[in-house]
Amino acid sequence: MNPYCTSLTEYSRFVTRVVHIGDVALGGTNPIRVQSMTTTNTMDTLATVEQSVRMIESGCELVRITAPSKKDAENLANIKHELRARGYTTPLVADIHFTPNAAEIAARIVEKVRVNPGNYADKKKFENIDYTDASYNEELERIREKFTPLVRICKEYGTAMRIGTNHGSLSDRIMSRYGDTPLGMVESAMEFLRICEDENFYNIVISMKASNTQVMVQAYRLLVATMMQNNMNYPLHLGVTEAGDGEDGRIKSAVGIGTLLEDGLGDTVRVSLTEDPEFEIPVAKAVVRPYDERRAAQLPIEPVRVLTHDPYSYERRHSTAAGNIGAKNVPRVVCDMRHLAIDSPVKLFRIGYNYSVPLDKWNIADTACDYVYAGGQHIPFEIPGTLGIIQDYATWDSSKERHYPLYPVTDYLNATRSHSELNFVLCTIHSLTDDVLQRLTADPTVCIVITSRNPHTMAELRRAGMMLKEYGCTAPILYQVAAGDGTHDDTRLSLATTFGGLLLDGYGDGVWATHHDDTSHKFINETLFGILQATRTRISKTEYISCPSCGRTLFDLQETTAKIRARTSHLKGVKIGIMGCIVNGPGEMADADYGYVGSGPGKITLYKGKEVVQKSIAAESAVDELIALIKDGGDWVDVE
Repeated sequence: MNPYCTSLTEYSRFVTRVVHIGDVALGGTNPIRVQSMTTTNTMDTLATVEQSVRMIESGCELVRITAPSKKDAENLANIKHELRARGYTTPLVADIHFTPNAAEIAARIVEKVRVNPGNYADKKKFENIDYTDASYNEELERIREKFTPLVRICKEYGTAMRIGTNHGSLSDRIMSRYGDTPLGMVESAMEFLRICEDENFYNIVISMKASNTQVMVQAYRLLVATMMQNNMNYPLHLGVTEAGDGEDGRIKSAVGIGTLLEDGLGDTVRVSLTEDPEFEIPVAKAVVRPYDERRAAQLPIEPVRVLTHDPYSYERRHSTAAGNIGAKNVPRVVCDMRHLAIDSPVKLFRIGYNYSVPLDKWNIADTACDYVYAGGQHIPFEIPGTLGIIQDYATWDSSKERHYPLYPVTDYLNATRSHSELNFVLCTIHSLTDDVLQRLTADPTVCIVITSRNPHTMAELRRAGMMLKEYGCTAPILYQVAAGDGTHDDTRLSLATTFGGLLLDGYGDGVWATHHDDTSHKFINETLFGILQATRTRISKTEYISCPSCGRTLFDLQETTAKIRARTSHLKGVKIGIMGCIVNGPGEMADADYGYVGSGPGKITLYKGKEVVQKSIAAESAVDELIALIKDGGDWVDVE
């Protein structure tokens, strides 16, 4: 039963139709393409060309350039001419939002045009309108009249098109009928897609972007399911919009994009970081690299008989609590410290526990792990009250408070002693026999630790979660994944992809990354908390919904994001949108608590939710005004 992909257990690309963008073929069995977008002023031909060259030389296969006006669209010809004169043939993509006439100009110049259905023919006023079927159909006819000329130009000139739906910029019409939902996103694209097909135009790519990874993954899946029902197979452009910068942006992108790639969905990728675009490309390439050889490397996994979760909405698997794991507890983080001598409290500083000798007191960070795996070690000091120690069963010290045994499954079946509240049992999918499942299900103290060495790790771990659910076993699950020996960036992206897919599908009550590098505990611990934050399953820090910048941006996004982060990074759970222009404004930061949006040269508009609070503030004082707004909203706390 595979409602949205070829297989849930055997890696296989969903085969899409081939779309030609200049001399680049996208979809079908072609490689997954990587792309990015310029951040320069499109009217500055030389700056745009120079940045495009840097992007291309870093591996960018499609260069997207904003065209917010007719003049910008016309200048694409100069940019293209200069790039071709320098010997660069990489296809160019025009990014269009509110200006259909600019799209019609650009479609005669560049190889691809991106349109956003939410604002190509509509103006967003955040109004709820009660449409009758007749009045709704009248709106569809209005859209058809406005959109058809572009379709015909693309067809005449051989120009490809991306129908790029954004979660935050759904039209009032779509919002009124379908709500702020993945279904609304899909229907927004399908309306434009039907017009294209009525004109016999099929050179189309589709995207379903959102800053919320849960919504993003659900929307792409629902899109593919809808296409399957309608005998369509258009290629997919994957991206998490407004992912942010630094490690948070990388983790969030890998969670959303990687979850879809794991199931064989996706033909081109753009990683949206609040950084220079040439730095996006290595990240995008690292995200797609594992899928080049996935098919040959994977080990067989038992096919899914019954889909035990809804792939189009988030619901965490029901589990009973063992200790503080499972049920309604937040997902737990285990830090693997078996290869480090844990001989003093100082060793726990790297994982969020800072011990003060003069005060004899622990200072515990919001990202302090919940459990430490000590292997065969004994801890010679009193541990903080929020921490648990996991020890190998053979050396488990049952006399110590908050020390728990880890059993290989065969030892568990024959164990003569156990903890009265919490026992960890290490399993693989292959060890989950009926006898084992029966024992695990009957023991209310068990937390199942599932590990895998299959290159298709996420699929095997998810399949194990499905098996437990099918059997009716409600014991909590910790997923254990090897961190690998790559660079920090490779490790971060790999863990985000594997754990992200499991968490977004609602499987798992905790995460545990094994590694052999004694210096990586802080990095691994922060990565795991970042993954939980990106999947919105455990919030431990401020979230920044920050756009990647483009030629429309009205201030220095990187500098401003850094300033805002420096003053607000202690506001746990607060979501702040930082948007370079109104296109990426109140809509794109759909669920942000506060918004900082460029509204003109040197001018900023502040939002609380989707409501404008202050307009046209001088940029020099706007960060101070944002802090004041957060204080007025009751979400400010002073730094301790």
